[in-house]
Amino acid sequence: MIKKFSLLSFITLTTFFGFSQENKNWRGYFSYNQVKEISETPTGVVVASENALFYKNTSSENLSTFSTVDGLSGQEITSVYYSSATEKTIVGFKNGLLQIIDKNGVFNVVEILNKTSITSSSKSINHFNENQDRLYISCDFGISVFDLKQMKFLDSYFIGDAGTETSVIQTVILNDYLYAVTKTNGIKKVNLNNPAIVDYTQWELYQSGLWLGIQVFNNQIVLVNSDNKLILDNGTSQSIVAEESSPILKIKSTTNHLLVVTFNGISIYNKDFTKQSKSSTGDVYTCAHLTETDLYVGTQTNGIIQTSLNDLSSQTKILPDGPVKNTIFSLYSTSSKLWALYGDHTADYNPYPLDELGISSLVYRNGWDYIPYENLFGAKSLARMVAHPSDENKLYVASYFSGLLEINNGVATQLYDHTNSELESLFLKEDPSYVDVRINAPVFDAQGNLWVNNSYLEEGLKMMTPKGEWKSYSLKLSLDTSLPNSYGRMTIDKNGTKWLVTNKSGVVGFNEKLSESIRTKGITQGSKGNLPIFDARAVAVDQNNQLWIGTTKGLRVLPNVDSFMTQSSLNTNNIVILDDGLAQELLYEQFITDIYVDGANRKWIATADSGLFCVSFNGQKTLYHFTNSNSPLPSNSINDIEMNKDTGELFIATDKGMVSFMTNTTASKSNLDNVLVYPNPVRPNYQGMIHVSGLIDQCNVKITDITGNLVHQATAEGGTIQWDGTAFGQYKVASGVYLVFIVTEDGNSTQAKKIMIVR
Repeated sequence: MIKKFSLLSFITLTTFFGFSQENKNWRGYFSYNQVKEISETPTGVVVASENALFYKNTSSENLSTFSTVDGLSGQEITSVYYSSATEKTIVGFKNGLLQIIDKNGVFNVVEILNKTSITSSSKSINHFNENQDRLYISCDFGISVFDLKQMKFLDSYFIGDAGTETSVIQTVILNDYLYAVTKTNGIKKVNLNNPAIVDYTQWELYQSGLWLGIQVFNNQIVLVNSDNKLILDNGTSQSIVAEESSPILKIKSTTNHLLVVTFNGISIYNKDFTKQSKSSTGDVYTCAHLTETDLYVGTQTNGIIQTSLNDLSSQTKILPDGPVKNTIFSLYSTSSKLWALYGDHTADYNPYPLDELGISSLVYRNGWDYIPYENLFGAKSLARMVAHPSDENKLYVASYFSGLLEINNGVATQLYDHTNSELESLFLKEDPSYVDVRINAPVFDAQGNLWVNNSYLEEGLKMMTPKGEWKSYSLKLSLDTSLPNSYGRMTIDKNGTKWLVTNKSGVVGFNEKLSESIRTKGITQGSKGNLPIFDARAVAVDQNNQLWIGTTKGLRVLPNVDSFMTQSSLNTNNIVILDDGLAQELLYEQFITDIYVDGANRKWIATADSGLFCVSFNGQKTLYHFTNSNSPLPSNSINDIEMNKDTGELFIATDKGMVSFMTNTTASKSNLDNVLVYPNPVRPNYQGMIHVSGLIDQCNVKITDITGNLVHQATAEGGTIQWDGTAFGQYKVASGVYLVFIVTEDGNSTQAKKIMIVR
């Protein structure tokens, strides 16, 4: 069972702390499949995945997770270590950041990260080694020493030639000597009592050549050379004591055992170097940790595997619930599930290297499911998807290489491609036999027709009728540059006009109801549309029938989609706002990746490198700007956003994992028949917001105590309002029954609800 604990419970499993409550509107949905390192605590093991942690309690068997929502950095984790002496968990990152977690919170140590004298690419933290409250940190530039008691850096050692940077893999200490294995400068050692230890000339060359690892075992040095041999150094001589057939990744030691990790096996050596082995059963190993009774093995794709030392053939998979990868490319929400696809293409629409990945789905309130690639007819690089409007269990998934995949009730039933539909492969003169069917952005119109775009074709718009009949339509009239064009996202407005983004011709509008000469129109640069660049990436129609367009160089708005039906040319406007009294263009020069219009007609705008914006209905006010420095976003590079319309939870897929933000809006309803107040009752330990959902847009909500005293009032923007349980933000209301009165804007419909609050 996976539980979400606070920071202190993550370390001790005893109590809550305050930090996570600051982020009560955020949730993390990270992948824990790829394990980087494992460290032992007094009550279990702490495991580092790509950019999140999880903890296995060995007595309770509970799993807890720790991510950006709890204060962890979203950067790539390279090492983790638990210090029993100081009761701290230390996390090292590729960019040089250190985070230290204890009962007081998360402490960021940024000296290495911010050190300008260290090459930016040489700051990765490779290994931790503790001795007498001092933490010896092996980095790609050398070694730094951190005092865990005083929480400060003491020294840094640059031990390359002439005192330059050199990458240190790991260190050990034996008989007052610090041994350091470097990638290119052999193994060096220094006496820890040497007052001039900072001087690189005081470091002796212990072993020249290439070495992979070092450990102290049975009071002797054990080395791993580049030939994957274990070499025992007893102080007077060296001898080869073992050899692995596969490349050695890591080596660790305990009092009685030496642990060696390879890609496909684990070797456990006793003091006399007799060997126990565990071979991989299809998993690729990354690391391992040995306790007195159990072996924990980290894998590339399946979390950790726990086995007993008494029976290495036993196997228990330990993996928190989550998507299979952090690099989610696109999202799609139905009433019951959030779907996630991984088949990305690059910024210039190149799907190579092709992805052979399945489809993840988050079943709301019930965790994650996965349809493996092996069950998808070989469809590669799955990019976008849509559900049938009358059956959300019938899905159409666009592959940006293989065609269009149909899925029914979680089972792939059909792959449409150039052999059984009007979908077409792009054509290569140098290789006429090459097949590459690039489909994107499936959408349904009001008549139940499924529309997709087919890149690199003149007839790049395809339609499948409800009867399964296919039609093709030319987009050539709109193109201002020569073919080929890559097509991205697509949306359909109230008139049935299809709006497609392209990488070379801006936005293409198409409506088959019009005559052939005027059914296709383009929005491009300059006098032909006022886009800042031909490369458009996102389109969305808002509740005022305006078309919002995101490009790689900024934002534009078409004032009314009806103009497509009546005007020969289409012109967009930029949005000018006042910033400190100066006129500025909203999102000037920003690479926009997605636009989502919520129930209150606000626009959530995702960018490639500046995080997530939320602006008012007309763009004149920025309501939120979330980045990885002011929110739990693990990255400012956002691939896709999608909202659960029933709850207002906005899912944000970045290149380093997915989080969600609980917005204060849902889709507006047409009546008040299904108003819901939740949670109800509000129990003493509840820290979140109280929601009133199922509302009509702009209706008035008043909350009073049982005697009629008003404690909260709000106007719905969309289908939901939130209440923090206070009397107008001044103090928490007392225990009791509270009345919720709802009146629509025109006064024609009313509703009343009760809510119980228990303090």
